[in-house]
Amino acid sequence: MAEDATVVLDHDDMRRTLVRIAHEIVEKNRGGEIALVGIHRRGAALAQRLHALASELLDTSVPLGSVDSSFYRDDLAIRPSAPIVHATQLDFEIGPPTRTIVIVDDVLYTGRTVRAAIDEVFDYGRPARVQLAVLVDRGHRELPIRPDYVGKNLPTSQDQRVNVRVEEIDGYDEVTIGPAPERRRVAA
Repeated sequence: MAEDATVVLDHDDMRRTLVRIAHEIVEKNRGGEIALVGIHRRGAALAQRLHALASELLDTSVPLGSVDSSFYRDDLAIRPSAPIVHATQLDFEIGPPTRTIVIVDDVLYTGRTVRAAIDEVFDYGRPARVQLAVLVDRGHRELPIRPDYVGKNLPTSQDQRVNVRVEEIDGYDEVTIGPAPERRRVAA
């Protein structure tokens, strides 16, 4: 953790939050088919955890997939570096008439990543509904996207950065907020 970052969720907080979100997903989708789709990288790790929790609550395995929406982003041409691309895995049918796809991400900020993920999911089929679950909603939306399930609302300024770390990738669980790193200027 950076010295000037504040921990807003620790390991136990994250576990409790994900348990609550899993219960909310199951409760809101009673009687319908659901599938979880995580957005790479950390959203995919959180989706795996929600998959285990929801499958246990429903006594059946919930379909699980992941998407990398890098090439679906509307700002790909203006990003400062080439994206690191991960494989999309959607090994189940997207569009049964009753299936709800729950897209899972770590932090909801402008909404552009989620919009790109929705576009990618629709390239694979047409679900009955799409819902959104996020660990942290930090505000500052640029698109009309609102999560259905939120772990923590964390009002921030543009000068702040929310960092989510998950054990599967980083070796520990933690959500911190701190100053955003200064952006490097690109020489003209």
